[in-house]
Amino acid sequence: MAAVLACGTNAALSHQSAAELWGIRSPRGSRIEGSVPIERKPRIREVRVHRRRVFTETDSTLRHGIPVTGPARTLTDLATRLWAPELEAAINQADKLDLIRPDLLRAALEEMRGQDGVRLLRRLLDRRTFRLTDSELERRFLGLIRSARLPRPETRKLVNGFRVDFHWPDLGLIVETDGLRYHRTPAQQARDRRRDQAHTAAGLTTLRFTHAQVYFEPDEVQAILARVLSRLSVRRAAS
Repeated sequence: MAAVLACGTNAALSHQSAAELWGIRSPRGSRIEGSVPIERKPRIREVRVHRRRVFTETDSTLRHGIPVTGPARTLTDLATRLWAPELEAAINQADKLDLIRPDLLRAALEEMRGQDGVRLLRRLLDRRTFRLTDSELERRFLGLIRSARLPRPETRKLVNGFRVDFHWPDLGLIVETDGLRYHRTPAQQARDRRRDQAHTAAGLTTLRFTHAQVYFEPDEVQAILARVLSRLSVRRAAS
């Protein structure tokens, strides 16, 4: 807080420091980063200062009493330095924390058109390529689907009272990706079985792929998906 105030009026935490304060990026132990209007030239040893041509009061807010760039501005700043998977993870985390939804982020980008990071972030948010998921495992699975040119599923939908990872409603197919963290205990595995049984009772086909399969056997996962989707497509055409 003191470091930001030392930068003067309209200063705010930004970039990695802002992302840490919002909880959308893990601490990196790096120097504090702050932003100020371009006419300001503060020199604070503890702060890496970013001088902006466009930086108004609407670009910042308060969190825990600390001036900080808003979620949309913070994600735009991150877009200038993160790889796409890292940036996508930050977007998902911001949504999970109810900081900003992807549709509202797209709208905010229109107000920042032409500024650094906007074009990269908009490209990632394109509705044809971005699907909101809960984990890196699910994001990798979507990459397998794209590379295999398989039909794109819906994600994070409620089906038979359960939130599913991936759903092809026209084909009656559900795919769940079981990460290492959430499917270890007998109780968790029992819940998975009840989910699968509910879907089977409703006439749906459910596939589960493990962490190891998605990461280390992508060709086999793609082949299984392609065969199942082909079989379901033929069944649908014949019905």
